[in-house]
Amino acid sequence: MSTPVPGAPRILLVEDDEVIRETTQLALERYGFPVDTAADGLEGLERFRADPPDLLLLDVMLPLLDGVGLCRRIREESQLPILMMSARTEPVDVVSGLEAGADDYVVKPFETAVLVARIRTVLRRTGLQPTAATPSAAAPGAAAPAPERAVRVIDDLEVDTDAMEVKVAGRPVPLTPTELRLLLEFTAAPGVVLERQTLLERVWDYSWGADSRVVDVHVQRLRAKIGAGRIETVRGFGYKLRRTP
Repeated sequence: MSTPVPGAPRILLVEDDEVIRETTQLALERYGFPVDTAADGLEGLERFRADPPDLLLLDVMLPLLDGVGLCRRIREESQLPILMMSARTEPVDVVSGLEAGADDYVVKPFETAVLVARIRTVLRRTGLQPTAATPSAAAPGAAAPAPERAVRVIDDLEVDTDAMEVKVAGRPVPLTPTELRLLLEFTAAPGVVLERQTLLERVWDYSWGADSRVVDVHVQRLRAKIGAGRIETVRGFGYKLRRTP
């Protein structure tokens, strides 16, 4: 068995199939990820609460508490990255997982390299760091002025790009890393139509024709949190952030 890399992001794998669970754990550990496992949804919830991981990798079809239900329960308590696995590719199954709060999904059977690439992409979206401020010149002996915070304001929507905090009418709004990345794209260009493929490339790092339902469901989730009327659908093209003239 490979030794996990010290300090590497820790993964909680929830999978009821023993063969898939063990082979996936071994494969991820070869890439240096420490992996804890659970065989059903309730055990996964208990392990998450006892020792929260850096990323949750869960199957959709689980006994006792299915993957969609587990995802919803965890989203009530945490914004940690969630990647779902499913052998079912029907739209309702994919959408259900994303609507429950998953950041992305991968279809079984999958190649380990593809799964690891998806995991690394999701983890990169959690690595949002404050932008380093450039100190201003100050007179000798004088205290340097505090750097001005980078806050994007669109009507009553405020996005602090240093602290990575979002407020609507002064009220904090918790977003997942993926939702925050998506909002950053919209607030960087209010009023500009962003195509789904553009968002897939910038937010999900997909440079090929990936499933645009990922974008659509995340936009729906973002609307529910910041206000349904803020993001406008431009049929045949994509979405744009609306602002009051």
